Amino acid sequence: MYPPQLVAPMKAELTNVGFQDLTSAEEVDNFMQNMKGTALVVINSVCGCAAGAARPGVRASLDRSEVKPDQLATVFAGFDIEAVSKMREYTLPYPPSSPAVALFKDGELIHFVERHHIEGRSAEMIAQHLQMAYEEFCAEEA
Repeated sequence: MYPPQLVAPMKAELTNVGFQDLTSAEEVDNFMQNMKGTALVVINSVCGCAAGAARPGVRASLDRSEVKPDQLATVFAGFDIEAVSKMREYTLPYPPSSPAVALFKDGELIHFVERHHIEGRSAEMIAQHLQMAYEEFCAEEA
């Protein structure tokens, strides 16, 4: 498990822009079972692709998009072990992946960005991809 002082600034990159930090299996279950509308969940990580592409891309997507998920949450791989394990149950059938970005609607997984879709891509590419997903899945139905 990573030391708290290492993880804290990486968590803050998301919590400072409105992400709820889920740190236990109970918090994950509560979040998922009470979800209304859309939710973006980031499975955060200490790796370079999380620092260079995932977190900046997620933040940029939210800054730039007029259409956004209703709720934001995050769990941290290698630190909040129980929370990540529980969240990964909700992202099945996808294999464990971190970093990763999941989009849910009313508790159902509707879009998933795995680590191999993040590695080697820029934050800009991640942001554009997520903005398109928000447009498709988070727009108000007429």
